[in-house]
Amino acid sequence: MSSILTNNSAMVALQTLKSINNDLGKVQSEISTGKTVESAKDNAATWAISKVMSSDVEGFKAISDSLSLGSSTVGVALDGAEGITDLLTEIKGKIVNSQEENVDRAKIQTDIEALRDQISSISGAAQFNGLNLLSNIDNTAGSGTASILSSLDRSGDGSVSASSIDVSKQDLGTSAAVLGTTAVGAAGDLITVSAAAAVGPAGATPAIAFTAGGTEGGASYRVTLTGAAGSEWGTTAVNFDYVARDGDTEMDVSDNLLQQMNDYANANDFANTTFTQNATTGAITVANTDVAANTLGVAVAETLDGTAAGGLAALAEIDVSDADGAAAALASIEGLIQTSIDAAASLGSDGKRIETQNEFVGKLMDGLKSGIGSLVDADMEAASAKLQALQTQQQLGVQALSIANQAPQTILSLFR
Repeated sequence: MSSILTNNSAMVALQTLKSINNDLGKVQSEISTGKTVESAKDNAATWAISKVMSSDVEGFKAISDSLSLGSSTVGVALDGAEGITDLLTEIKGKIVNSQEENVDRAKIQTDIEALRDQISSISGAAQFNGLNLLSNIDNTAGSGTASILSSLDRSGDGSVSASSIDVSKQDLGTSAAVLGTTAVGAAGDLITVSAAAAVGPAGATPAIAFTAGGTEGGASYRVTLTGAAGSEWGTTAVNFDYVARDGDTEMDVSDNLLQQMNDYANANDFANTTFTQNATTGAITVANTDVAANTLGVAVAETLDGTAAGGLAALAEIDVSDADGAAAALASIEGLIQTSIDAAASLGSDGKRIETQNEFVGKLMDGLKSGIGSLVDADMEAASAKLQALQTQQQLGVQALSIANQAPQTILSLFR
């Protein structure tokens, strides 16, 4: 049945043409934007995933900048540590020369002092953007490391956490320790005398005990030993001081004080006093075998606000002006050189780790960008072929609609 009111063929042709035009619009959008998923309405799930990945790429760009800054900071410190090592090696050569009897030790000492001043200058200047990994290390908690942002870690539930590379500061400063002045209360004492302070054959053999809980950077510790009249120590009080560095343990404090006391006793040929250390607790037991009347007094003091010595503070004690000083300097310089070598090696390891992480972050960003592209980028070859096909279909659709619209005109022939 033919009708002049309802043209089914035209309606079908019109719907087909609309569908073709809609597909053609999508393809043209892909070609103009280069994306198959331009907005959330195109594909909500894919769009959401791509946006999360894009935000991660931006985060990793900032991390790459942080790693580059950290690499430069460590690089400056490493150059300084290597330079200091070279200067210490030069000082060693001069100390070796001073061992001879027929040399001008005063002039050698002058050269050593000049090199020492240069070392101090390097350690103070080896900073990048205000961060110095070789000197001026605080004695506050956490000051022993510098954290460099290295990664953003996204878990399966979508939460994100930051990771850092901790670079250990290497103090190659030459400053001497400064004792504190604020006394610690009894509750905060780290070291105490566990028995009677008077040590002698008829008395106790007290231990200088170390309580658990760690130390605080800048805390000062003093052990004072005082002999009686006629004893090998004499009546003058002898002080042994140590200012804790950030990260020191009770054993670190014990080791240092024990070494000082033994060195003093050995240097003065004391035969009646011995110091032994508990390998687990660090407690130092003081024994005195002098005659009963000649006891040895032991006292302990603690303060809070001291400043720890620089790692190369012993440089100030090197004096080759005489034979004894030259001999002592030869033993001391080996430890100082090893300190600087260890510092340079540690900084070198940290610097290599930062560079490796930075390379990985670069590759990771490339991988993320590639993944985003596979999700949302348009296949331009396929889009080009599809555009040609849709343009042909559009032309045919227009002709089909034109033919369908002419169909009612045939009814006129029935009335002629």
